[in-house]
Amino acid sequence: MPAAPDPAFERFARLVRRQLGVPVSLVTLVSTDEQVFPGAIGLPEPWQSTRCTPLSHSFCQHVVRSGEPLIISDARTNPLVADNLAIPDLHVIAYAGIPLTDTDGAVVGSLCAIDNQPRTWTDEDFAVLTDLAGACSSELQLRQAQQRTAESAAETRVLRAEQDADRSRWELALAAGQVGTFALDLNAEVLTVDDRLLELSGMDRASFSGRSEDMYTNVHSEDVDHVIAGVRHAIATGGTYAAEYRICNTAGSHRWLTTRGEVLGDDESGRRLIGVVHDITTTREPQEQAAEIVDAMAIGFLAVDTDWFITHVNRETERISSYTRDQMIGRTLWDVFPAAVGTVFEERYRRAAATGQPDSLDAYYPEPLNAWVEARIVPGPAGMAFHFIDVTSRAVAQQQAEQTAARERLLSRVTEDLSAALDVETAADRLAQLVVPAIADWCVVSSSDDDRAAGSRRGLRTASCWHTDPDLRGTTAAYAEARLSSLDDDSILVRALKTGQLQLVESGAPARVLPMVTAGPVRDLLATLAPDAVAVLPLPGRDGPVGLLTLANGTERGAFTSEDLATAVSIADRAGLVLDNARLYRQPRDVAEGLQRSLLTEPPQPDHGQIVVRYVPASQAAHVGGDFYDAFLQPAGATVLVIGDVVGHDTAAAAAMGQLRSIVRTLGALDHDGPADVLTQADQVMRTLESHILATTAVARLEQTDEQRAAGTTQLRWSNAGHPPPMLIHPDGHVDVLTHDRADLMLGVHPAALRRESVLTVERGSTLVLYTDGLIERRDQDLDAGTARLQAALAEFAGSGLEELADQVLARMLPTTPDDDVALIAVRLHRQDRPRPAEAGPNRIPPNVPAE
Repeated sequence: MPAAPDPAFERFARLVRRQLGVPVSLVTLVSTDEQVFPGAIGLPEPWQSTRCTPLSHSFCQHVVRSGEPLIISDARTNPLVADNLAIPDLHVIAYAGIPLTDTDGAVVGSLCAIDNQPRTWTDEDFAVLTDLAGACSSELQLRQAQQRTAESAAETRVLRAEQDADRSRWELALAAGQVGTFALDLNAEVLTVDDRLLELSGMDRASFSGRSEDMYTNVHSEDVDHVIAGVRHAIATGGTYAAEYRICNTAGSHRWLTTRGEVLGDDESGRRLIGVVHDITTTREPQEQAAEIVDAMAIGFLAVDTDWFITHVNRETERISSYTRDQMIGRTLWDVFPAAVGTVFEERYRRAAATGQPDSLDAYYPEPLNAWVEARIVPGPAGMAFHFIDVTSRAVAQQQAEQTAARERLLSRVTEDLSAALDVETAADRLAQLVVPAIADWCVVSSSDDDRAAGSRRGLRTASCWHTDPDLRGTTAAYAEARLSSLDDDSILVRALKTGQLQLVESGAPARVLPMVTAGPVRDLLATLAPDAVAVLPLPGRDGPVGLLTLANGTERGAFTSEDLATAVSIADRAGLVLDNARLYRQPRDVAEGLQRSLLTEPPQPDHGQIVVRYVPASQAAHVGGDFYDAFLQPAGATVLVIGDVVGHDTAAAAAMGQLRSIVRTLGALDHDGPADVLTQADQVMRTLESHILATTAVARLEQTDEQRAAGTTQLRWSNAGHPPPMLIHPDGHVDVLTHDRADLMLGVHPAALRRESVLTVERGSTLVLYTDGLIERRDQDLDAGTARLQAALAEFAGSGLEELADQVLARMLPTTPDDDVALIAVRLHRQDRPRPAEAGPNRIPPNVPAE
């Protein structure tokens, strides 16, 4: 049957747990089939509530059977109890049990201490537990005596008082090690002590008068006040008394004593303060030495109890926190350090307390520390210990190293990204988005005018700008454009451009900059942007600044640091070189591209189909100038398409392309010559003119007989001189690659080379696409892969209009900066013929055109 909690036995259980430092302590009574716990502290549920277990969960049964104490360090390895269910269910690992006897001397239970970890029980543990078990047995025997006798109330009261006194002496003997005892009659104010207590207190019978004041004679002056205060508090409240203090010896040394006392009795029977003392010098001196070591450490140490009250700090903690011990000890951690609340420190402290697992962290601690600390958190049964080191210098050095590395990465990226840009606009855009937000909140990049951007004031034009706040990017762009027309001769932009030197406004920029700006919208825009610090850096070129880089910070970010400015200067130097190179590069590129485009005329638009053309120059000047297209109508109405790529990429290649294009156009204008004949004759003409041109070329002709016209079909005839194969998109979206089993030689290799011609009948609504190799060739893939990609792209956009199809295919196939120029020509046959005159016209194709 479950046992009800008994206050007296609960008290014994609490004393066991407190004195031995165990998580579980029990007063156990064992019967033939179960054990019950009239006193129990720390059992897991449901056992703490039910207060009983079957014998399958009992270690105490072995104490009752043997009548002897049972001491086990690790139950899992002890054959006597290794299979006992108390190990998995009650977490019993270490066990120490002392027999409890009744009035007949029979063992009926045990007083036991339990740990959930392996433990080596000391002789002192055993002695303390034995003493308390004797007192507990006295309580048990008293209960039996009360049940067996019907003595008078007065006798019972006297017996209980005696037993209470006896029990209290046992408890106090336990707490103090059964060393010295005292009793103070509070009514008569007479103190009775034994010889051992006199010896411990540095007195003898001759010097002891029986007054309580005598006991304080040799107490250390630093301890006497709290000893007296503790005694008075116990007397006033009728409670317990506990203290640790030093006794000074004549030789100048001291010993440590611990005392425990309790007020017993009442006004009727008389009140007494009884207690015991114990010499703890042997244990306290190592603690003092350890405390001195901890106090002298260069590592901060702080301890709190389970309620977060600070119990100990060392000198390093005082130094770091700027608080004295008296300002910290006795207050909660959160009262002394309120800035920790809600931070990672509180989170990790509470987690360690909940899990019982040590933890560590490096973090910035705000006021009052205002420092980076490396903290070690060590939870324990009595609370928590914190070890911490001020690592501010290390953290600052690490931050500086990280900032330096970040700036080096930024400079490296600026060099890499800007070097890949071969025009001013692209370079400026990349520059603006690299410096924001790395070293500024917003920026404006201005470039010097050249022949492509004339007319802006001060020889500047806005090339790009950027703001870290997306909502202010439009305002930044408006300001960047407006400011160029509002510059004063003394503005920092003009000074930077004239002197080639950095111009800096460290703070309060609006007050200093606005007077340099003429009245108008730009002032309002500048007020919205609200810069606090502004830096204007010239972008140096070979012959002077080629532009300006304006950096600005708001009040939150504040002034530019010296590291920011040094990085900005390095960026400006690199950006200036890139912009200067872009301008130099653009001149030959523009010449080559201009020549190229001047030779590529608009295609005709026959009534039976739509023709679109596209030309995309290479991103590098050296790769512009070799690709061409052409489209024209023969006198009898056939449509001729030509695509070609001259070997070479420069102005010379552009000129050679123009020469070849003229030869093919002239020869192709003859009605009787098909594509193969045109290519053969072109080879011969080039040989005759000694042009030394090498080129891949494909020629296609769309022709139609009356019967084909009536049937809604068209005949496609083509020949290919080493060029990428044309592609045909059928009305249903299917794409064919028009290839031969082997390629014919390119033009300019052998004038007598065989030229083959192929013929295919196609339906209305079909689309023929011719292109140069820049569309499909990549450094990282072969031509077959590029051809497959183009075929897939044409199939995807087959349903689009012809103009859109051309644009979508170029966007899909080409990188941002093409390595080679690209020409493309496409023709789509109308699904329904448009009206035309009855006589021969552009669509009239002679029925006797030869085929291969």
